[in-house]
Amino acid sequence: MDIQLSHLEYKKALDHLNSAILLFDQHLILKYINSAGEVLLADSIKHLIGNSANKLFKAFNEPLFNNLKQCLALQDPLVDCELQLHQLNQTLTVNFSATPVIDNAILTGIVVELLPVDRHIKISKEEQLIAQQNNTRLLVRGLAHEIKNPLGGLRGAAQLLEQELTEPDLKEYTQIIIAESDRLQDLMDKMLGPNKPTNKQIINIHEALERVRHLVNVESSDKVEIHTNYDPSIPDLYADKNLLIQAFLNITRNAVQAFKGEGTIWMKTRIIRHITLGRKIHKLAIKIQFIDDGPGIRPELLPTIFYPMITGRAEGTGLGLSISQSLINQHNGLIECNSEPGKTIFSVFLPLEESYAHS
Repeated sequence: MDIQLSHLEYKKALDHLNSAILLFDQHLILKYINSAGEVLLADSIKHLIGNSANKLFKAFNEPLFNNLKQCLALQDPLVDCELQLHQLNQTLTVNFSATPVIDNAILTGIVVELLPVDRHIKISKEEQLIAQQNNTRLLVRGLAHEIKNPLGGLRGAAQLLEQELTEPDLKEYTQIIIAESDRLQDLMDKMLGPNKPTNKQIINIHEALERVRHLVNVESSDKVEIHTNYDPSIPDLYADKNLLIQAFLNITRNAVQAFKGEGTIWMKTRIIRHITLGRKIHKLAIKIQFIDDGPGIRPELLPTIFYPMITGRAEGTGLGLSISQSLINQHNGLIECNSEPGKTIFSVFLPLEESYAHS
């Protein structure tokens, strides 16, 4: 049975590919680009179509442009691996292939495929991160449960002992035992993490962020500044607003505590397309960034900052970021962190597909 596909169906199929597909004519003028290509080149199809390969690539990657010219001259397929594509303050690693389009022995164009290999590395790291966090969370929860039971007995025994004592000086010791038991109980509850079911509904992500900004402004000194850079076109999100506020608050408080006096935090939101979280590809997601100009996170701590009890501060519990990651995981999202002295970026990714299903 012959299946005839329309032009729109071909385009839809190409838009579902992870690879960037670009079609140039015999003069190396761009005639078509799919959605993944728009993401890779960080521009819209409207602005990209009609541009020369020279304008699109020569400034970012001259070897890639030279490969195109070679394919055009020899009219033979050409493959190149791990080319560095410099775009908008970032460097992407791509595998390149160019295939000439020949019709009746005449070259009519070149099809170019650019496959970001960073994506595969990123997927592998995310899978490893999620697996490690799940294993650590199970271990910590089991440990916390084991500690809570004897802790309750210890507190109860101290209360009974206090009732039997008559000397105030001796009662002071039992009060210390009770107070420290309560503190450990609170710590165990935090280690166990949120155990309430999520209360998801349609929310505005910027309302949650503004709530966080207000709380942090109240808590911190006048020397801590919080600036915002929001994308007003971001649609509403199907999420638990209170859980997101708690996750964002933990991240922001972490930055404030690292300042040791004064500093600046930027909260930024953007829509991103075709992002892979774990093994699932999402057409649309919200990217929320918390950027601060603090001292940064020590390189040896960076791979483990989302683990419970890992902290760079003597007075810290190391639970805030672990809880934030858990809360974002409950929304099928993920938190990533990049840090260097003077610039730390926490990026929160929240997929939007579920939001459309409930809108």
